[in-house]
Amino acid sequence: VPLAELSLMNKLIHTSLVESQQHVEILQRDPSSPLFSIKTFEELPLKKELLQGVYMMGFNRPSKIQEQALPLMLAYPPQNLIAQSQSGTGKTAAFVLAMLSRASANEKYPQCLCLAPTYELALQIGQVVRTIGKFCTDIKVNYAVRGNRVLKGTVLEEQIIIGTPGTTLDWCFKQRILDLTKISLFVLDEADIMIDTQGLSCQSIRIHRALPKSCQVLLFSATYKEPVRAFAERIIPDPIVIKLREEELTLGNIRQYFMVCQSSDEQYRALCNLYGSFTIGQVMIFCQTRRLADWLSGKMSRDGHQVAILTAELTVVQRASVIQRFREGKEKVLIATNVCARGIDVQQVTTVVNFGLPMDQDGEPDFETYLHRIGRAGRFGHRGIAFSVVERETVQLVHKIEEYFQTTIKQLDPYDMDELEKLAA
Repeated sequence: VPLAELSLMNKLIHTSLVESQQHVEILQRDPSSPLFSIKTFEELPLKKELLQGVYMMGFNRPSKIQEQALPLMLAYPPQNLIAQSQSGTGKTAAFVLAMLSRASANEKYPQCLCLAPTYELALQIGQVVRTIGKFCTDIKVNYAVRGNRVLKGTVLEEQIIIGTPGTTLDWCFKQRILDLTKISLFVLDEADIMIDTQGLSCQSIRIHRALPKSCQVLLFSATYKEPVRAFAERIIPDPIVIKLREEELTLGNIRQYFMVCQSSDEQYRALCNLYGSFTIGQVMIFCQTRRLADWLSGKMSRDGHQVAILTAELTVVQRASVIQRFREGKEKVLIATNVCARGIDVQQVTTVVNFGLPMDQDGEPDFETYLHRIGRAGRFGHRGIAFSVVERETVQLVHKIEEYFQTTIKQLDPYDMDELEKLAA
């Protein structure tokens, strides 16, 4: 799944802040510059209309990244910033607050420019601007995206422009309707996706070069690996960097078991025994193929289970809707192909079932996918449990996974109800 789709899906499903356990590090440009963090939104120099908008978003207190980043974004004189933060941690709301704070309603021309890698992500950022800025009635937004045709000679009066790099370049240099010399705040969102998508990084750099030297630059990225660092250095000289110490998916807090079966039907009976023995809240079941996921979904639905299915054939909006319903408990079981193995966080999930192990094209274990699959059960410091229901000819894959991760995966008898009930207790 493209990174931009994963990012959009996370923006669509996160209605509240993710409580990250990751440590926030600040790499300061100027050691003599005082830094401070905040614990409430009221401590920030925000207009009361913006505070009302923040509460409309359902945010009661700042997330970790917001505690550190917002005072820097809103400081005078303005400071350039690179912030690394995962989806769901409130980064979009943070830079939207900065744009709405910096934009002057009395000045009827673009003052803040935000670039996103795709049309859909640009519109989603705009939705956050509309929600947080609901009570800032004199501040307007326009979109430099495909399909939004603006005639040459148009005078833009909106204070905030959200766009994709290609269309924004057209507005600036072909149609000459967007004057970059008047932009006082430039936001570059999803820098890692920009780098991953051909052409976007060059377009973004060209736009940045036309901005005034006094323009504040905020760069956001889910990762802070070498390509992002090199890209950031070309965009921002000597910035303040806020980064999250990388969260490692670990198997340490996940108990792992496997069951051996003779066929898909026997695997299904084993799954039913598992489901019957455990008081399972939300469970994710992973399948290697869409066909297997469809078959399993049909059987479970016919047996009266509330089941949702997530595959790559669904649109991003459809996938987000499926995940949202699952998060809300409307379906207790989410059956997914590997589209959902990484990047999607549902905090209530403590149980993961592999209905067959993930394999690569050579029939060998796909170790990374296995880690990301069962890692869904051990997020945010929770203890989780993972079951792999396998056919006899793939048992050797279990032992390869044990050896690779230096872990123990205990075998269970799928028909020993006493043992299953003991495990559940």
